[in-house]
Amino acid sequence: MVHALGEIHRTLKPNGTLIDLRPVEDNWTVEIPSSSGLQIAGRLTDMPIGIADDEAAFAAMKEAESRGWFVREKEEEFAFFYYWDRPSEMKEWIEEEWDTFEKIEEDVYRKTQALWASANADARVRVRVKMLITRWRKLK
Repeated sequence: MVHALGEIHRTLKPNGTLIDLRPVEDNWTVEIPSSSGLQIAGRLTDMPIGIADDEAAFAAMKEAESRGWFVREKEEEFAFFYYWDRPSEMKEWIEEEWDTFEKIEEDVYRKTQALWASANADARVRVRVKMLITRWRKLK
């Protein structure tokens, strides 16, 4: 990652902006929103590879900053939501698309099913993903 940041630094114009936008592992919340309110079913489990990827990304940005390539101007966290109509669709997505970095434990899935089934007809299932956005300015 540091090599890639070096290439970005090399090709970015002086005082140019680098936007670092990425999800951050945080045992994302499984939620059931409906017109009657929001219910929390539990949290996903962060897998070791996802945690390692986060650590590597933070370390790479710290290294780029220590080399004087970039200075952090602004950083914020925000929520990004993935929605499904049914718990089974969510589970299938997690197992197929997020299998290396997020896992839904069986007890969280069962609670999700129960809350969704007892909610209003407009209920959906969602996962609240923690996102990080950082604006970096090129130095030198």
